[in-house]
Amino acid sequence: MKDWWSELAEPGQWLELFDNLPGVFFYAKDLQHRFRRVNRAMAELHGCGSPAEMVGRGDRDFHPPALAAQYVEEDLVVMRTGEALLDRNWLVPGADGLPRWFLSSKFPLRNRGGQVAGIAGVMRPHEGVGDGGKSPHARLIPALKHVIGHFGEPVTMEDLAALCHFSVSQLQRDFQRCFGCTPSSYLLGVRLLMARSRLQQTSDPIGVIALECGFYDQSHFTRSFQKANGLSPLNYRRAAQSGQVRGRV
Repeated sequence: MKDWWSELAEPGQWLELFDNLPGVFFYAKDLQHRFRRVNRAMAELHGCGSPAEMVGRGDRDFHPPALAAQYVEEDLVVMRTGEALLDRNWLVPGADGLPRWFLSSKFPLRNRGGQVAGIAGVMRPHEGVGDGGKSPHARLIPALKHVIGHFGEPVTMEDLAALCHFSVSQLQRDFQRCFGCTPSSYLLGVRLLMARSRLQQTSDPIGVIALECGFYDQSHFTRSFQKANGLSPLNYRRAAQSGQVRGRV
């Protein structure tokens, strides 16, 4: 018996179904993280008049660098492992500047040779979106926005708690419950992510990268980086330049 799917025409025809599914945001990206297909809802979320306006562009064209880098790093996990990531909580700012919570799932796309050729993703609004900002996820938005926009500056837990009108203990508790990590761990992760990006994409001195990514000094940066990545910043840069670093921004 012939495989029923093999008898179908160009898959792009049935992908048009996503244009008519309410509350679903669909996209497909290539290995360079460029959008190759999006539905109308995804285009409108990003301020584009049509899906074609997003094609060939990437997350960095639409979102703050620290947030775009997190999206790309998750893409790389799917590309590297060939395994799907399901129902991840993501904060995604719309073209109107308002951040919204989504549940995001990403799946590997394979070519006819079985190799990963990109990813496909779907997002749907988190159940707390319409609750008037009362859910823990919604109430943590001010803290997340502050980290994303000010990771290179001194940030204290007291600062983040005050932005959310929480006590520090409440901030720690809700953050851990929603994201599986502490606010300080998230802040450190964003700083390290941006430092990795800078090490790969620029020739800036390591001391400059350390300070601009929010570390006290180069020694503090080196210790933190080594612990998280298993390499010193200098050796990481050398490995990246020789193509030995995979799965990173």
